[in-house]
Amino acid sequence: MLYLAGDGRVTDGTPAEIFRRTAIAPPVVELGRLAGWQPLPLSVRDARRAAGPLRERLTAVTVPPPVAHDNPPLLTARRVGVRYGDVVAVRELDLELRPGQITALMGRNGSGKSSLLWALQGSGPRHQGSVAVSEPGRPGSNSAGSAGPDSRPLDPQKLAPAAARRLVGLVPQTPTDLLYLDTVGAELAQSDTESDAGPGTARRILDRLAPGIEDGQHPRDLSEGQKLALVLAIQLTAAPAVILLDEPTRGLDYLAKQSLISIMRDLAGDGRSVLVCTHDVEFVAAAADRVVVMADGDVVADGPAAEVIVASPAFAPQVAKILSPLPYLTVQQVETALTS
Repeated sequence: MLYLAGDGRVTDGTPAEIFRRTAIAPPVVELGRLAGWQPLPLSVRDARRAAGPLRERLTAVTVPPPVAHDNPPLLTARRVGVRYGDVVAVRELDLELRPGQITALMGRNGSGKSSLLWALQGSGPRHQGSVAVSEPGRPGSNSAGSAGPDSRPLDPQKLAPAAARRLVGLVPQTPTDLLYLDTVGAELAQSDTESDAGPGTARRILDRLAPGIEDGQHPRDLSEGQKLALVLAIQLTAAPAVILLDEPTRGLDYLAKQSLISIMRDLAGDGRSVLVCTHDVEFVAAAADRVVVMADGDVVADGPAAEVIVASPAFAPQVAKILSPLPYLTVQQVETALTS
């Protein structure tokens, strides 16, 4: 294994030797570091063989219950159906998204996830059902979904684009699909205009998400993480109550994923609801409060992240596979339990 630390040095050695010192590593390695296992396991199978004593220590620890999200929903979907000719992509699906909650939408390719996102956002086809979204509150408050006494939930499909953006923002699988101007500065200024926001609003959001991107840069010359941050800043300029992200981790490295998780937590902490469609189980384990699993256009599982993904071998992260049946999903959770 060759490891480039970023300072010009190249370290050469076996994976077990190199992973002892790297700044980034897969969860199975990080868990081995935390537990002090020798030799350092590089597979889930090897880690399970070494995990007996650690599992016994964790069995004696009381795991706190997941945070309850029982506020009224920001988005309520009822009997939503999406059809493309004779192909049914979404079948009479019900879904509620609540403020302060990060929900992961999972499922195999073709299960209807992206079709559902576009139907919720209002731009995609929806041949039946209803979507009602509460109007966002004052930007920057902790009540992004709270509505005034005379307001009522609205269907983004029935609104003009500018009004719909204030309800639901969507970042598609390919963020550059939403970038069409020649400079970052032009994209940000256009976002301010379309969202009826004050000049500089989109720029301030981008600087918070990804500092150092200059106005004169061409959007398509940015890294994948920077493109994602730019599109997210454009969507957030309208201060929507609900943020939808479709496969946002594609092309992102470990550090960029951690940055995205922080952004999502900030959005949830501001009272918004975040729905992220992804196949990245480690990302879900670190970020999501709730997991919804789709198959053939239907919801087949919906519940707290620990319950849903630990129960499913297909969606379980490495730590869950190593420590099963204990409800731990990440190395950070294990470390917190051991030091509490």
